[in-house]
Amino acid sequence: MSDIEERYRAATAKSVELGKRAERVMPGGDTRTTTYYRPYPLTLARGEGPFVWDVDGNKYIDLIGNYTSLVHGNAYPPIVEAVSKAVRDGSAWPARSQAQVELATLICERVASIDRVRFCNSGTEAGMLAAQVARRLTGRKLILMARFGYHGSYEDLEVGLGGQDGERTMLAGLRRGDRIRGAALGTRCGNRRGFLEPVLGSAGVVEPPQGFLSRVAEAAHRAGALFILDEVITLRLHEGGAQQIFDVKPDLTMLGKIIGGGFPVGALGGSEEVMSIFDPRNRGSIFHAGTFNGNPITCAAGVTSIRELTQARIDKMAQQAERLGAELARAARSAELPFSVRSYGSLLNIFFLKEPPPATIAREDARAIANFHLAALNNGLFLAPRGMIALSTVITDELLSEISERAAKAMADVAKAGE
Repeated sequence: MSDIEERYRAATAKSVELGKRAERVMPGGDTRTTTYYRPYPLTLARGEGPFVWDVDGNKYIDLIGNYTSLVHGNAYPPIVEAVSKAVRDGSAWPARSQAQVELATLICERVASIDRVRFCNSGTEAGMLAAQVARRLTGRKLILMARFGYHGSYEDLEVGLGGQDGERTMLAGLRRGDRIRGAALGTRCGNRRGFLEPVLGSAGVVEPPQGFLSRVAEAAHRAGALFILDEVITLRLHEGGAQQIFDVKPDLTMLGKIIGGGFPVGALGGSEEVMSIFDPRNRGSIFHAGTFNGNPITCAAGVTSIRELTQARIDKMAQQAERLGAELARAARSAELPFSVRSYGSLLNIFFLKEPPPATIAREDARAIANFHLAALNNGLFLAPRGMIALSTVITDELLSEISERAAKAMADVAKAGE
């Protein structure tokens, strides 16, 4: 056992205890695969602003925000106030709410390709819904998606995360140098619908080559297929979403995370024509139900989250991310560790390699990143086990300096461990 792991175990005894209890009632002791890491994950007790605390009382700077969804940090006061007011009026009912209409209006106003919105309860559900719409409108069963892309836990989409084709899923990818891999894109779009993240998240924060998204959209439309953009994560990159940055107009847009203000949420948006497939006044419309679709508490939180996410705050986070990436690189050089970082806007992914790898979930630096993750926790930094960081609007420049100092100590611990 390394000194890093020994220190981690010594500081988190209550997480061990609760983990054993959890294992008796949940497979592996958890209900979310992405939050597991060795030797065991923490049990968190609360969060406030840019900080979280575990059940042992250890305090961490939150650098992942529930995997990008808490763009305003934990227990953001305006959201807490909005939710507290809303919950007194009831937590759910089988009818629309004013907050639901307001959130839908905000989304339609901000995202140019969206005229109508349909709410659900997760990004995964948004992906399932997008596939259902595309299959109904085109009559096609197959999906084309990016290799190592991630669109939730729906089997037809999740298969791509592992880099393998599925029964109803075909993959295309990019090699180094951003060259399209495999058969001609137009041929692959021929009898399929295309799903893409504007910036690949799970694959390591990989931005597309210039003009790539537009070429995919054009190929899809030439083939009579639908082009579906997954903005569940990337809506945080611009008020109008990443589609505004890359000047592309998808047929359907998947949404989630920040539009719920920290509560379970998903949504699908598109043009009035495409989204009319859900209109119950139309014959042959898609039957889409869900007890908590457009939940008034979620929508109240989402309205505040979106309103508070101004372009100025988005730009500020992007500047901080650029600074943090540079300071992490300096710390790695000081510790004599190979290091690289890939970032876009407020998102970063770090690698203990001289150059960032191509889009992939397989890590050549798996041992080093695992050691750094534990070392970072030991030094009060909470980030994703794969080295992903998502900044929030409540991280100040002063706190960013502290993050850099703590990360430098963690890197020194990794170097000392000889990894």
